[in-house]
Amino acid sequence: MGQRAYLILENGKVFQGFSFGADQDVIGEVVFTTGMTGYLETLTDKSYYGQIITQTFPLIGNYGVIPSDFEAPTVSAKGYIVKHWCQEPSNFRNEGTLDIFLKQQHITGLYGIDTRELTKILREQGTMNGLITTNLQRVDMEKIKSYQVEEAVESVSVKEEVVVNPDGRFSVVLLDFGYKENILRELVKRNCKVWILPYNTGPERIKELNPDGIMLSNGPGDPAKNIQVIEHLKEITKLGIPMFGICLGHQLLALSFGFRTEKLKYGHRGANQPAKDLFTGRTYITSQNHGYAVSISSIDEAKAQLWFVNVNDSTCEGLKYRHAPIFSVQFHPEGCGGPQDTGYLFDEFLKEVHTYAA
Repeated sequence: MGQRAYLILENGKVFQGFSFGADQDVIGEVVFTTGMTGYLETLTDKSYYGQIITQTFPLIGNYGVIPSDFEAPTVSAKGYIVKHWCQEPSNFRNEGTLDIFLKQQHITGLYGIDTRELTKILREQGTMNGLITTNLQRVDMEKIKSYQVEEAVESVSVKEEVVVNPDGRFSVVLLDFGYKENILRELVKRNCKVWILPYNTGPERIKELNPDGIMLSNGPGDPAKNIQVIEHLKEITKLGIPMFGICLGHQLLALSFGFRTEKLKYGHRGANQPAKDLFTGRTYITSQNHGYAVSISSIDEAKAQLWFVNVNDSTCEGLKYRHAPIFSVQFHPEGCGGPQDTGYLFDEFLKEVHTYAA
């Protein structure tokens, strides 16, 4: 059993548990995710930058650490909270334990608290800041309350251009706001040459590359803070190149068309979020990770059609733009929610790419 450790929320609530992973105090935005599996993909998702992740599923670490499942080589989250941490994982692909992995990544972990109670608090009162510490004498409530996630996209985006699968048939630009590796895999699987570009790449560089398609990735933070990116997208969307936005990319596209975004009470995080296609009436179980959404009331129907909605709270989950080959979704179609999930959206994107390239 590890050292005594505590989570102190900004409302003053204290949870007592035990420490694992890195031994250091950490302040972050405390959020919860409902996935029953996929803890490695969750940990390595850059969209969690600046946040402390709480797993609602009680047993975490049971299949160990499998690097080939990572969505990024490093962890961008600030901390990790679980009910039960498995110290003896069992899987033929396992290459290590969660505790050692968190230590290597310098990520503070906390286990043994009542994660159900914590989740209920976050659902009822909304996402809030928290501190993980092993010493209650170091608690500074003002510092906890004033914490904000800053420079999120800048911190997780690539710093220079990267080319993957250079002999691919179609050329696709992936604007990186914190992309997940599985987005890249889906494009490469469809024989795309992928240019991974920094978040602040302007329209001039896009014109030089003359791609057949543009992918806008997921990423962390408040979308409205990315003022430069939004201004760039206003010009990039005028190029007539097919575009597909995912999660933060979806939100940034909407902002570039003059729509608004709003912060959700506790967000949608997990592999079991229902999204309904308004064109077909079909509902898909999707993987999601976001704390903001495009405000439906702000959508100009002359510019875009509401495509998907969340079945739980009726928030916007997807848009199709009327006068350009552009569409976007709030969920993760690369997230493999099921055997007949929303991965087909990459095929729809490639159809547009093929038509444009022809």
